[in-house]
Amino acid sequence: MRVSIKSLYLQAYSKFGIGAFNVFNAEQVHGVFRGASKVAAPIIIQLTPVARDYLHTEMLEGILSAAERIYPDVIFTVHLDHGNYTHCVNAIESGFYNSIMIDASHEKFEENIKITSEIVKMAHVKGISVEAELGVLSGVEDHLSIEDKNALYTDPLQTEEFIRRSGCDSLAVAVGTSHGAYKFSGGQGLQLNILAEIQKRVPGFPLVLHGASSVPFEEVNRINRAGGKIREDAKGADDYQLLEAIKYGVCKINIATDMRLIWARIHREFFRDSPEKFDMVVPGREYINELESFVAQKCTFLKSNNHK
Repeated sequence: MRVSIKSLYLQAYSKFGIGAFNVFNAEQVHGVFRGASKVAAPIIIQLTPVARDYLHTEMLEGILSAAERIYPDVIFTVHLDHGNYTHCVNAIESGFYNSIMIDASHEKFEENIKITSEIVKMAHVKGISVEAELGVLSGVEDHLSIEDKNALYTDPLQTEEFIRRSGCDSLAVAVGTSHGAYKFSGGQGLQLNILAEIQKRVPGFPLVLHGASSVPFEEVNRINRAGGKIREDAKGADDYQLLEAIKYGVCKINIATDMRLIWARIHREFFRDSPEKFDMVVPGREYINELESFVAQKCTFLKSNNHK
């Protein structure tokens, strides 16, 4: 059953994190919905501009509409991840999304507010919530590619003014995570002090953590043993720090890299161990099953299980 993202935030704030899973195909949709159903956890389904372009928006929307019928017990909402102005306008006009993200974080403060407020006005007319971003995350994922030198932590002193003037409904903050597999290759972790200061200034306001995959060493190791070449310094978000972040108002936790690592590991091992086979159903079915287990475990870890 689809619900508003605001209702999920109200339920989750400072109590549990809501897993926001980026999906690109039917296998991922099945795996995520099955995992959520298994542990009775609400989820956020995220579509990126790249996913919309890759599979076509009507195909993606059709798959999700079917998933709602197939898994009627799953509480979920649909969110556009990392949209620019044009992406957001298209998503608003489609009438399919419950929530959209306008990412103008690379702009100067005043321009970010201007762009975000324009999207907010259009979205709110249609009852769509808006996520904005303040601060700049580094890393590589989909159409994003930001070098470390251009990353910028969110300034807590700007958050209250930004939220008030832009009218956004949630705020993605840059507090040390990054996109892709190399989130903390330099050894740094989440800047919980920044989160604590932001919460003091905007208490009760839902925050969003991008780049929150855990990047398990064993997944990376198995991929490399099967012919991959992922650097050994690939490192994700620390479990303890993720749980602490929830206490400081982080409600939405974005997960994409972990799902891709599972896909890469399953397919590399399949072709290594069964070079004579070429049936996509075999690794596809295994991926659905393993993604189901991953989502169930992640939601339970984030304490969103049993929150129907």
